[in-house]
Amino acid sequence: MAARQGPTYLRVALGKEFQALRNEKGVTAEAVSVALGWSRPRVSRLETGEIPLPKLEDLHKLLDYLDVIDPDDRDTLVRMHKESLRKEPFTSYRNMLPSGMPMYLGLERDARGIRGYENINVHGLLQCESYARALMGSAKVVEERTTDAVETSVRLRMERKELLLAEGGPELHIILTENTLTRQIGTPAVMREQYAEIERLARLENVDVQIIPELGDEEMYRAAFNFTILDFPGLGSVVQSDSHRATTMWSKPSDLGQYQRQFQAMAKAAPGPSATPQILHNLEKLWK
Repeated sequence: MAARQGPTYLRVALGKEFQALRNEKGVTAEAVSVALGWSRPRVSRLETGEIPLPKLEDLHKLLDYLDVIDPDDRDTLVRMHKESLRKEPFTSYRNMLPSGMPMYLGLERDARGIRGYENINVHGLLQCESYARALMGSAKVVEERTTDAVETSVRLRMERKELLLAEGGPELHIILTENTLTRQIGTPAVMREQYAEIERLARLENVDVQIIPELGDEEMYRAAFNFTILDFPGLGSVVQSDSHRATTMWSKPSDLGQYQRQFQAMAKAAPGPSATPQILHNLEKLWK
């Protein structure tokens, strides 16, 4: 099945193409900014796909400077550009999202593979509604969130999960540490519901969940920070890690290699996905 290509995906693909054309021409991003009268940060953010190029006139100026003469090549890039300006479905949530999160959500929708590691909270794509509400509600006063903001965040999180059930949905592989599942969020009933939701999703053909136990015959490797790897055919991969206020993304081969090695090491050491239901049943006894 062909990869989906939403606006954010196309914006990143265009940025990579601009960078490749610039390198082929043998000029720096600084040279592009000087020649076109654009700021240096604008050129960098265009090449990473962080921002669009709203004016078609600016696109043609850039293609002229980069010596893109072939009509077919220009038509392809213009078509990609127009499609990249469409609104994402979550646009209405943009004002309440942490910095960098809109770009991540746009890419998440088009990823063919999603590999995530969480050592604090259950990964967002596995959270049940009551767990998500309790998690966000617990920070409501401290982070000065309104009830409406909490409910909107919960709704967005539940909408993201629909990806897993859609035709041609992504392959999802999540690794959780056991302490993520023994940290109480909400009531014991919420924790039991969350376990049931993980087990339900793990029965899907495109979902694998592994749990790194706290106690075992030997110490297992655990990465220090949570992260998610998004894989795209023809575009490569990006890695995301976040905090409350910002989402950071990396696409350099050196960064990707580091996170991919970490994920592979944990996936190899942890009990396989087939062991997850029994681990969850054992943990459920904590919340009787």
